[in-house]
Amino acid sequence: MPAVQFTRESPEVGRVVVSDPPVGLMTGATVHGLADVVAGLAGDSDLKVLVFESSTDDFFLNHFDLARIDDFPGGAAWLDLVVALSEARYITVAVIRGRTRGGGNELALALDLRYASRQRARFGQPEVGTAVVPGGGGTERLPRQIGRDRALEVILTSADYDADTAERWGWVTRALDDDQLDEYVAGVIGRLASFDGDALATAKAMVNRATLPPKADLESAYRTFEERMASPSYRARAAAGAARLDDDQLLALELELGEFIGAAARRRVADA
Repeated sequence: MPAVQFTRESPEVGRVVVSDPPVGLMTGATVHGLADVVAGLAGDSDLKVLVFESSTDDFFLNHFDLARIDDFPGGAAWLDLVVALSEARYITVAVIRGRTRGGGNELALALDLRYASRQRARFGQPEVGTAVVPGGGGTERLPRQIGRDRALEVILTSADYDADTAERWGWVTRALDDDQLDEYVAGVIGRLASFDGDALATAKAMVNRATLPPKADLESAYRTFEERMASPSYRARAAAGAARLDDDQLLALELELGEFIGAAARRRVADA
């Protein structure tokens, strides 16, 4: 199955389904697939709503697959993608079931509306706990969404946060019970699709002027991420975790990554 599948549900509505089993890691194929969809829609004046969801159980989009970072297309491709999504004339809507961390969370933050399953969604920026820093826009977008102090807690602790907390903090648009999520989002999509496309695009652009980070800040963050990837502290942790996990072990780790990162750090201190 391709990493990214696009379907046109009507002239006004499209849907993107991301498939990166078993744990939803963001890969080069994911980024290229998303970029191809966005590029193909660049001149489409009929599209009003583009919906994003995942077919991987328990994961929306997870962090970058650092084991395959050499396959990643690089900062320019990533920044072009997230900026194009933020500035697109159509409205982007995320339906979030499962873990949404690191690069996956940064992609979700670049979308316009984020609806999360109260029972299944979890959010985080785990980079600092692995001796790197967010490089895909987390340090630029998250403080604008939830405030400086809460963004600092999220980024510095590398912990996972549930959907109710994310809703209360303004990280997501709304958290809903899982069995109500699809129906609610369908209502929002139908309402938007019935409105004038130019009015939707103009209103979005006006809000963008007040809320989006400058692209230069996003570029600076990605350069800093690359620098941290080359640091001795990150390389030491990467080498220590280089043992290949089978799918069951990887799934167990990624389901509770926030807790694992904290426990691993405490063990390193105790062993020092």
